[in-house]
Amino acid sequence: MNIYFVCTGNTCRSPMAEAILKSRNIQKIEVKSAGVYAMPGSPMSQNTKSVLKEQRIDYEHTAQTVNLEDLKWANLILTMTHGHKEALLQVFPQVADKTFTFKEYVTENNDLDVFDPYGGDMSTYRDTFQELSRLMDALEKNLLEE
Repeated sequence: MNIYFVCTGNTCRSPMAEAILKSRNIQKIEVKSAGVYAMPGSPMSQNTKSVLKEQRIDYEHTAQTVNLEDLKWANLILTMTHGHKEALLQVFPQVADKTFTFKEYVTENNDLDVFDPYGGDMSTYRDTFQELSRLMDALEKNLLEE
């Protein structure tokens, strides 16, 4: 299963999600991330790096823009917000059948957005890490049941 996480700039939420999932070493799961408005080559945010380091997740990352090749590669595309999903499907409507917000895919929650920590303090980034970790627990459970 190839999973593609998508956020805005690919410097906070989607690389954090990618790092969390990769750190779980689930067999037959490949993961990538990108941003709908990413500046290719940008580093992940310093606070994202710091939170991952606190969690003992060693991860290197540079931002990538969503591209058709990776969308075709993905079996599952998980966006961080409903807005990301809409922006993605406006340009790439052919991936609608495999595109969901992360929360939409793993929960029954009506709040479909993962909070954006961009510009926030370390506490904000830790909160986002915890939110993504909980969602990842649900995703992992779903994947292992398939």
